[in-house]
Amino acid sequence: MSRPAPGIVVAAPASGAGKTTVATALMAALARRGLRVAPAKVGPDYIDPRFHEAAAGRASVNLDGWAMRPACLDGLIAGRGDADVVVVEGVMGLFDGAPAPGAVDDGSTAALARRAGWPVLLVVDAARQAGSIAALVHGFRSFDPAVAVAGVILNRVGTARHDGALRRALAPLGLPVVGALPRDAAIDRPSRHLGLVQAGEDPGLGDWLDRLAAVAEAHIDLDAVLALARPTVIAGGQASRLPPPGAEVAVARDDAFAFLYPHLLDGWRDAGAAVTFFSPLADQPPDASADCVYLPGGYPELHAGRLAAAGRFRAGLHAAAARGAWIYGECGGFMALGEVLVDAAGNAHPMAGLLPLTTRFDARRLHLGYRRITALSGDAVRAGRRGLSRPRIPLLHNRRGG
Repeated sequence: MSRPAPGIVVAAPASGAGKTTVATALMAALARRGLRVAPAKVGPDYIDPRFHEAAAGRASVNLDGWAMRPACLDGLIAGRGDADVVVVEGVMGLFDGAPAPGAVDDGSTAALARRAGWPVLLVVDAARQAGSIAALVHGFRSFDPAVAVAGVILNRVGTARHDGALRRALAPLGLPVVGALPRDAAIDRPSRHLGLVQAGEDPGLGDWLDRLAAVAEAHIDLDAVLALARPTVIAGGQASRLPPPGAEVAVARDDAFAFLYPHLLDGWRDAGAAVTFFSPLADQPPDASADCVYLPGGYPELHAGRLAAAGRFRAGLHAAAARGAWIYGECGGFMALGEVLVDAAGNAHPMAGLLPLTTRFDARRLHLGYRRITALSGDAVRAGRRGLSRPRIPLLHNRRGG
């Protein structure tokens, strides 16, 4: 058996420090060297991995210790070994998580780094500090001895003088500073609610990745980063996957329904299921022979008018329900199965009408985060389904990912 590829985790003290920029820049620069880069993302993120995929030229997997079963998580970690280097982008701050009974861990970047045995490259936003950076880095390095903070990348450095002051402050720690990225508005990405504007929506993505790779080559010691990486301590093996929900699964895929984990589809295909795709925004119905229709999450609220006008799409959903196909709507897909979607401007758009619900974006009251949902009883679930106007459409269906 070949030795697993060395990996490194790009983390930060808090959100907004530049993890996505640095991680994607590293992936793009290393791939430009001709290395096989295996990208990954900690936590339940559907947006950042698409930038990884574009930079590295291969799918980025999510590694979620809160929501994934141990066998799935370990299999995905070990499965990153068919590469020259694994680059993992963390989530929020290094130690930020959500402890929960029965979960593999709290979902934090630190827990994933401990589990995999990968060292951490700490990205620090240095824009408004100098000497104090040493106390910050020292704290993160020493907080948990089981989490190996192996190096630092300074981000948003102002001048050469600023760079020198930061490095002098960090020198007594003996921790290598492997890069210092200057403030550069040209590498910033536009954002919206839930995160960055999706990679697939940007016609200039290739140019942006070229700029990122050039910045990394100029301001990060790539050889030093590769030297810090270490193989995972998890033995090789295949990820334990969820069984496919049908023999033929029709999956919605376009800008409105883009939030989908690649490993989920890979597992369904490996189990023998046929997977087809359709675009609701192009008014395409699901395949008429599908015994399962899957509407992933995404941004239906940004395309509500087009979805409301997509008569063939809605008719296809109703036909699937009438023939008893299993229909699963997740997040944005769940919204699209409802009766009405009210956009941020207060405009009401009719949706598929298969679930008795209205989704509103003009008065937000909910917050992002993990939720554990438990059915009160099998009888309650069956009674809930019988109360719907269409057969075999769950009022609420939540699976632990993986």
